[in-house]
This record gives sequence, structure tokens and C-alpha cells, in this order.
Amino acid sequence: MTTRTSTSPPATRPTTRRRWAMLGASTLAQGAAAVTIHGPAFLIPVLRDEGLSLPQAGLVAAAPTIGVMLTLVAWGLLTDRRGERFVLVTGLALTAVAGVVAMAVRGPVALFVALLVAGAAAASTGSASGRVVVGWFPPHRRGLAMGVRQMAQPTGVAVAAISIAVVAESYGVAAALGVPVALATLAALVVALVVVDPPRPALRAGERAPNPYRRDSYLARIHGVSVLLVVPQFLVWTFALVWLVSDRGWSAAAAGSLVAGAQLAGALGRIAAGQLSDVVASRLRPLRWVAVAAGLTMVLLGLAAGQDAAVAVPLVVLATVLTVADNGLAFTAVAERAGPHWSGRALGAQNTAQYLTASAVPPLAGLLVDRAGYAAAFTLAGLFPLLAVGLVPVRDERDLA
Repeated sequence: MTTRTSTSPPATRPTTRRRWAMLGASTLAQGAAAVTIHGPAFLIPVLRDEGLSLPQAGLVAAAPTIGVMLTLVAWGLLTDRRGERFVLVTGLALTAVAGVVAMAVRGPVALFVALLVAGAAAASTGSASGRVVVGWFPPHRRGLAMGVRQMAQPTGVAVAAISIAVVAESYGVAAALGVPVALATLAALVVALVVVDPPRPALRAGERAPNPYRRDSYLARIHGVSVLLVVPQFLVWTFALVWLVSDRGWSAAAAGSLVAGAQLAGALGRIAAGQLSDVVASRLRPLRWVAVAAGLTMVLLGLAAGQDAAVAVPLVVLATVLTVADNGLAFTAVAERAGPHWSGRALGAQNTAQYLTASAVPPLAGLLVDRAGYAAAFTLAGLFPLLAVGLVPVRDERDLA
């Protein structure tokens, strides 16, 4: 199989309006995938009412992330070979089909399988939408642009928190799963109309792009940092709503509204982090600052939750913002170092490492919460970003120019 060396017209230099339209389409695609992947976490209260234990409900909620983990590298390779537009349209269409199947099935095992397939299809947006941004935006605007694109994930979680929890409580699981189906269908149509593949430098006949993982440990270290930082992120995403309902006595609607507001704040935080990285001409120094802040906030949240202090609620909002701020920084750093011929696979590996960890967080954290409570889980999660601080390869970062 040969490496794709060019793309079809008009891939030379799109207008500024077209570039931002493609960013918008990529963001919509990533947001639709986020609703599919993270939305089942907001089914946990209803699933528990239907007789599932917290660890069982957590495993169902983790099904899409397991599917994502299994297919990210393959989607990244396909992106490098066939192009971003093809991967986005195909993956989003398959996501919608799998979502319809999830709406129709009965029983936790069948639901787990259907959601796993939906997540596997939604994984297509990870590398492809990121490559659209990196390929069309210059380095001095790339941090901001990737921050906009990365805001899709917390925004998607916010949409899921507002819609899925409330719809599931009122109309059942099947109706709630219609939300990601509708969004995936819309995103596929928009991408098909707007996105053009960014160009790649041509390779000579028989030439292979060098493997960036053989040069040094830079990419591997960023993958490791992201794995450590994803633990508190997915713990908060999965259990903040359940904690507010079960321990704080909030209604599902009120808790969902707070979680949604926190996720929207997190989306803005990603944009701010990306813009900061453009201003300071570094992706990794802000990444290290975020790791310190996220770790300390999670520890404080655990202490406050253990004392049933009122400050625990604003702390969970702050934790939601901080634990998502790193993603765009790491994602951009990986794509920039990997280069145009390897970025699809490198971004696939980046997301695979994250989702491998993320898929284990809901069931394992559910067990920990059952035995030790939410306070212990929050506190323990705070140690992971603090461990990540020393692993960030700041000294090995190249000049962004």
C-alpha cells in the first residue's frame, strides 16, 4: 500500500472563510462523536434504576470508549492513506447506523455491544478532524484553532448532560440514544459539503516518510502524560452527575445543568489554553502548568467532598475545566512533531493510549466509590496529574516557527 502524497483541488490555499468553515465542520464532527462516546455515562442513574449495579452501569457507559480504543490507530492509518474527508464521512455514517441499533436492542449485554460498535465508528473523528486543523492552519494560529476544535469534546459532553440524562429519565434509554444518532447524521452531511483534504508534501517514488518514534522519546512521553491526565478527566466526566444526585441530593435535571455549564466552561478553557500556547510559543509549558493545577484541584475536591463542604460543588466545576484543558495542547504537539505523513497514526496512538485508560476508569472508579466513597476517588485521581508534571518533555520542544 502506498502513502498518499497529495490531495485533490482546491487543496492549495483556501480562503480564510473556507478555512474557518472547515474548522467548524471538524469541530461539529468531533462534538457529535463526543456525544456518542461520553453520552452513555449520563444513562447511569436510569440503568441503576433498571437493576444494574454501579460497576455494571459503569461498564456499559465505558463501552463506547472501549470501541474507540480498539480502532483509533486503524482510523489514523486510513486517514494517512485515504484522506480526512473520506474517513470523517464514512465514520460518522457508521456511527449513526450503530446508534440506531443501540436504540433497538434490549438487555445490558446487547446494549454494551451496540455502544461499543458506535464508539468504534465515532473514533474516526479523532485523527481526521485534527489533521484538517493542523493541515490548514499555520503554526502561529494552530494552538487557537486546535483549542476551538478540542472544545468539541467538553461541549459534546455538555450537550449529552443536558439532553441524555433528562430524556432518559423521562422517556427511557432508547429515546435518549436518539440524540447522538441525529448529531452524527448532521455532522456527516456538513463534512461532506465543507471539508477538503489538506495537502501533504510529495514523496519520491519508493520513499517512505521517517518514523518519528524512532528519533527520540518525545512523542512517547507526551502519550504518557496524556494517559496520566485522562484519569481525573474521565472520573469527573463519568461520576460528577451521579455524585451530585446520590451524595448531594440534586435532581437529575439540576445536576445535568451544572455539569453542562462546567463542560461549556471547559470548552472555553481549551480555547484559552490553545491561545496561550500560541502567545508563549510553546505547547508543553502550558501543558505542565495545567497538570499542576488539575492535580491540586482534584486533591482539594476530595478533601472537601470528604467533609461534605459546600465548596466541593464549585471545586468539581473547576476540576471539570482544568482536567480537559490539556487535551488540545498535547494533541497539537503530537501532530506538529509527527509531521504530515505520520500525524494520523500518531494522533491515533495518542487517543488510543488515552481511551485505553479512559475505558478502565468508569468500572474501576465505580468499585472504588462503592468501597471507599467519592472523596477517596477524587483524591486518588489528583495524584495522576502530579505524577505527569515531571514527564512533560519541555526541554525537547522545538521552536514553533
